[in-house]
Amino acid sequence: MFKSTTLIFTVVIAFYVTPLHAQKSQGVNLAEMQDWNIVIADDAIASEVYAAEEFQEFFSQASGLKLPIVHKITRWDKHVFIGPSQTLGASNVGFSVDDFGEEDLRIVIRDGNIAIAGGRPRGTLYGVYTFLEDYLGVRFLTHDHIHVPRIGKSRIVGPIDRSYQPPLDYRDVTYGENRVHPQQGVRLRQNTCTEDPTLGGRTSIININHSFYRQVPGSWGSQPCLSDPKVLDLVIQAVKKELEERPDAKNVQVAQNDGGSNYCTCEQCTATDEREESHMGSLLIFVNAVADEIVKTHPNVKIGTLAYNYSQKPPKNIEPRPNVQIQLCSVPVSPLYAIGDPGCGQNEGFRQALAAWSRICDDIGIWNYNLNHHHYLLPNPNMDVVESNIRFFVANNVRRVFMQSPSGVSTEFSDLKNYVTCRLAWNPELNGRQLRNEFLRLHYGEAAGPIRDYLNLLHDRARINTKSKPWVSFCGRADNFGIDDEVIQAGLEAFEDALGLAGDDEVLRSRVEKASLCIYAAVAEEAYRWGHTAKHDGKGDYDTRPIDPSLASTRPYARRLFELCRIHGVNHWGDGSDIYGAAQQFIRRAYGLKDDEPL
Repeated sequence: MFKSTTLIFTVVIAFYVTPLHAQKSQGVNLAEMQDWNIVIADDAIASEVYAAEEFQEFFSQASGLKLPIVHKITRWDKHVFIGPSQTLGASNVGFSVDDFGEEDLRIVIRDGNIAIAGGRPRGTLYGVYTFLEDYLGVRFLTHDHIHVPRIGKSRIVGPIDRSYQPPLDYRDVTYGENRVHPQQGVRLRQNTCTEDPTLGGRTSIININHSFYRQVPGSWGSQPCLSDPKVLDLVIQAVKKELEERPDAKNVQVAQNDGGSNYCTCEQCTATDEREESHMGSLLIFVNAVADEIVKTHPNVKIGTLAYNYSQKPPKNIEPRPNVQIQLCSVPVSPLYAIGDPGCGQNEGFRQALAAWSRICDDIGIWNYNLNHHHYLLPNPNMDVVESNIRFFVANNVRRVFMQSPSGVSTEFSDLKNYVTCRLAWNPELNGRQLRNEFLRLHYGEAAGPIRDYLNLLHDRARINTKSKPWVSFCGRADNFGIDDEVIQAGLEAFEDALGLAGDDEVLRSRVEKASLCIYAAVAEEAYRWGHTAKHDGKGDYDTRPIDPSLASTRPYARRLFELCRIHGVNHWGDGSDIYGAAQQFIRRAYGLKDDEPL
């Protein structure tokens, strides 16, 4: 009886589908889906079930229709198929995802059906977010602000059949917002935010970081001798142990410790490095040897190493093994000019290194410094280069990007920068300036104009005021970025104007005030620097240098800065620096206050 019913059902499918393919395909009117439903498989994984729920929720907000989620169907049209299933495969929009990567996706819209499916575990979820953005206009601006426009009386989409394979296998934009609110990071297609399988989990690829300090006991603060066979054996054993603990690992770290020039200078290492015209010579020979051993038991695991400081330049004669990854660190790249800009001499060394590595390695990662290490709240004019840099990386065989950003929450324009950077990491073909203006318009409403003008001025003046500098650091004080009194005054006026335009709208006022943190930090910076350089007298007191009268005038701004920090949950001043600890103490000293006195 069961076989007979199945046969009849199959005949009905064939009868229904064949005429549709004989005619010109039609799109779908998203405004006329009153009796549609959402179809998922009985064995759908957690992220696919969640993808269906996300589609249901945001489609409901856009259309006013809450489509039911079902596992069985009684007709062959008016369905949104989400995730792979036999039912999807049999439909007129059917396809298989058997050969899809973990994040590959496909969207088909035609003739009374919609299909969104992808590889496991994240492809279907990312496909839903792609559909919501591209066909409904949904914008995941912040964790608590999602823009969902109404569909209106008619919106015809399709016919469409599109596939997408993200160009970057690893995307980690490290703003604190993505860690504290992993759902937001996932909606922006960051694959490093959470282990939660409902949200697609974390990619099995790890970021390449310093590792010798834990693989070779006693090597912290220096580098081990890479010509010593005992060191090689220690590292191989450490890697094997790690792979036992991480059976799903796709890569492991075998990389130098931090430090600028503390490489081994023994006779053998020195001879190798001189022959290869790079200190990467002895390092890559060592890493290749580890890779040769690990490939015997783990042929699909990559060995990743850093090209960092003294090891940035590729060796003259040695190439990485096929199972070796290179993680190139973007030092000393200028934060103000695109890496691919031939007019920026500061970036020339990195450009040459990336081009050389891309010729000999097909698995390159980038560690990009997308922050001011010393001061997370200070205006940082680094937005104009993000789009160009990510495209430049992809064009040079880069498959993994670690955009090191402030790890604290509510840092300088972190909501805006997180949105723009994450979207570009997912799709480098998007326009960075358009994304920026879109966020400003949607998030700040009537108050967007002055903020946009201030950001444009900040970036323009940074390039003008630093043009004669031979080298611009990605961390440091305001004048390093060309922020002078004129830029600060313009910022104060811009945020005052923005608050005026926000009027009585408390939500907009709160967003504008949060964004204004950066300009108050710029005003208070000299006081912070003064207190930071105060000398301890050994008796519990600090020096009694005369207070600069000009610093006293900045005290109300510093008071407002820390008030806004409390309101908006700011928790870090810079790397390893608590906003409520040393930073406040330094500023109090500049105003002649005791550590326990309020501002």
